[in-house]
Amino acid sequence: MWGVIMCGIAGFCNFNMDYEKNRDKWLDTLINMRMSIRKRGEDNVGEYLKKQVGLSHTRLSIRDLGNGAQPIVRNVNNNEYVIVYNGEIYNTDELMHELKDYYDFYTTTDTEVILYAYVHYGIDFVSKLNGIFAFAIWDKNINKLILYRDRVGVKPLFFTIKNDTLVFGSEIKALFCHPEIKPEIDINSLREVFGIGPARTQGNGIFKGINEVKPGQYCIFSKDGLTEKTYWELESFEHKDSYQQTVEKVAFLVKDSITRQMVSDVEVCSFLSGGIDSSIVTSVASSYLKGKGSQLNTFSFDFKQNDIYFQSNAFQPERDKPYVDIMVKSFDVNHTVLECDEADLVNLLETAVNAKDLPSMTDIDASLLYFCSLVKHRNKVALTGECADEIFGGYPWFYREELLNHNGFPWSRDIQTRTMLLNDDFKKQLKLDEYVMDIYNQSKNHVPHLAGENEIERKRREISYLNIKWFMQTLLDRMDRASMYSGLEARVPFADHRIIEYLWNVPWEYKYKNGVEKHLLREACKELLPDEILNRKKSPYPKTYNPNFDKLLKEKFKGIISNKKSPVNALLDIDRVNEFLLLPAQRVKPWFGQLMAAPQLMAYIIQINYWIEKFGLNV
Repeated sequence: MWGVIMCGIAGFCNFNMDYEKNRDKWLDTLINMRMSIRKRGEDNVGEYLKKQVGLSHTRLSIRDLGNGAQPIVRNVNNNEYVIVYNGEIYNTDELMHELKDYYDFYTTTDTEVILYAYVHYGIDFVSKLNGIFAFAIWDKNINKLILYRDRVGVKPLFFTIKNDTLVFGSEIKALFCHPEIKPEIDINSLREVFGIGPARTQGNGIFKGINEVKPGQYCIFSKDGLTEKTYWELESFEHKDSYQQTVEKVAFLVKDSITRQMVSDVEVCSFLSGGIDSSIVTSVASSYLKGKGSQLNTFSFDFKQNDIYFQSNAFQPERDKPYVDIMVKSFDVNHTVLECDEADLVNLLETAVNAKDLPSMTDIDASLLYFCSLVKHRNKVALTGECADEIFGGYPWFYREELLNHNGFPWSRDIQTRTMLLNDDFKKQLKLDEYVMDIYNQSKNHVPHLAGENEIERKRREISYLNIKWFMQTLLDRMDRASMYSGLEARVPFADHRIIEYLWNVPWEYKYKNGVEKHLLREACKELLPDEILNRKKSPYPKTYNPNFDKLLKEKFKGIISNKKSPVNALLDIDRVNEFLLLPAQRVKPWFGQLMAAPQLMAYIIQINYWIEKFGLNV
């Protein structure tokens, strides 16, 4: 038995302070920080405040529902250790077995296991964890606060340092509840928003001075300042397994990861799109629950009147519904279809900014927010098919030559579309071509190439690296904020680091055998799925094609540009905006991913305007 803690954490530390001298003030600060992220879970709350440090926690209970309140404080050999934690550890049983002879366990939570593992193995113990996590450990014995984040960045952890004070939180909004931290931006903030967004450079919190613990790293804060340590990175070596051995290893890893993530004291459901990734997850999860005499709840997402307005295109050739129907008939699941209309999408654009504290993937984030809010009425935990495309090579930029050979981020090729509505003075200040290319080259320079690779192999490894470090991170950000905003825990079995490490070195000809995208995943899981699902061409997250969505966006956009107090107007060329509003939507090329085009450009600027207003930013 072990406990999963999906929740929110926050805190501060200053070695020159005595927080106990003004205890009420600093306890209120901790409570305010916790309250700002309370949507991540309100089942239990708690604070810890001592002379140099304060920690706060708000909890979504999934396991050991009555005994997992945090912060957890343990005294070992007269030394005090404290933890606040957000995440889930999949090898808790193995770790507890190693530790139970040395320590007294008072809960079945993985939080306590993590704390004792730290005490037992030392600061680098994190390499022993298999899971998704963000946590802070206060080690009073050595007077250090350590912030840890999981290998691929599934769980968020932001921080800043001001006047010798380190302030941290699961979400950026928590930091602004500290009296010394105010929301500010500079030109690089705007370069990220307009040139990189809705992605972010790793470690960059967009707001001036706000950082994020990078995936695969931990940060040590002491009297000497902050030190960053990398405990995990992708490593390149020759793949020696045969094709058949590779298929068998992938089949084991995928099934094992999904099965491990079924552990919960509350019902687990799955998001079912009818695509291969979510269908694999649903197949394994359904069989697991059937063996325990239970039925899996599944949820599919669509848009009202999509049967009328859907438009087939190269990226989204067909609707999901017929394939969802096949899955529902093939497996013993309790299925619910959730629909969103275009008015909800537009209304939730600002809510998406509230959830992320930043402009987001516009209607894609808004719809996921809406769907998660409905799923939460039935379930607290959901399994998703996220991350499979990034590691198995499902996106067109893995195999289409013009995208593969593009000198830049392949999902964000068109800077001109991104800047088409901006005024010339602002564009000159941004120097986006230079900024984006510099960030791209910096990322490329970190790719761990293998000696002897030819040019095309080097390029494919670069594409894989950028997808894991950039595109996947953007989608994980989206999934965390959209789900946790409703107190729903979304799990991502394909993000298991064992799968990512193994796939990183598998040759492309195995992944794309016979010219079939994600062939390796299909082959490894062919016994799990009906043939129609197994052979389905990739289709991205659904979107609405209802012309009323475009109409409602234009009305909202026009309202912003006609209001002289709208802050975004200082950045726009209103004549260009008016010309843009007359253009057919199909005349504007995608500027992020495969489906973010003209409507999403309007929606993104709507979000930017709201973001500037919400945080009182100077532009």
